[in-house]
Amino acid sequence: MATLLGFDYGTSKIGIAVGQTVSGTATPLTTLRNRGQKPDWTRIEAIIGDWQPDAAVLGLPYNMDDTEETWTERVRRFARQLEGRFGLTVHLVDERLTTLEAERRLGVDAAGSRQQRDLVDAYAAKLILETWLTDQGRAAGTDP
Repeated sequence: MATLLGFDYGTSKIGIAVGQTVSGTATPLTTLRNRGQKPDWTRIEAIIGDWQPDAAVLGLPYNMDDTEETWTERVRRFARQLEGRFGLTVHLVDERLTTLEAERRLGVDAAGSRQQRDLVDAYAAKLILETWLTDQGRAAGTDP
């Protein structure tokens, strides 16, 4: 059994979820606000210390035409920083439509409160992580 953290990286905030390979499921944890357009490394370090993940899964933003978003390189840099600072293996997964799906499942629209929007980001991280877990299960022939 491995524990993983899922990240939905955004330019102003980062949604985080936790999941396990044994169940193939994830749970939203929190959404952290960036500090001066930089991740809140102190809080990320605390979460990593609390959960002791075996790896991380990070959503990689693509446009619907399969081109990368303008800020995809910032996401790749965040992945390299997670690897370098914490020694984590970081898996990248296509995150297209995860925020829209999170909004749909939670019944929150773009005009939602700050608290609702933060929940959407953490839920999007859950969906990103569960996508990776499902893909790994299929690859191993143990799809949940």
